[in-house]
Amino acid sequence: MNNAVQLLDVVALTTPVPEHRLERGEIGTVVECHPGNAFEVEFVAEDGYTYALVTLSGDALLPLRQKRAHSDLVSGSAAV
Repeated sequence: MNNAVQLLDVVALTTPVPEHRLERGEIGTVVECHPGNAFEVEFVAEDGYTYALVTLSGDALLPLRQKRAHSDLVSGSAAV
């Protein structure tokens, strides 16, 4: 699986960011990719309020991607 962070990826923090009150494991969305492995990540509450918009290193992020469905793998209908 490709672990490179990409635009619009849903990501989890691998380390806390106390200066922004973010804990390890919080979920955000990559909204901008910057040179040098830096990413703008937006963290949104359930009510839609953006509580943090932070530039982070790709090393602090874990992309969360769904695996393809078993039926896609068996039938070969999944796009690669």
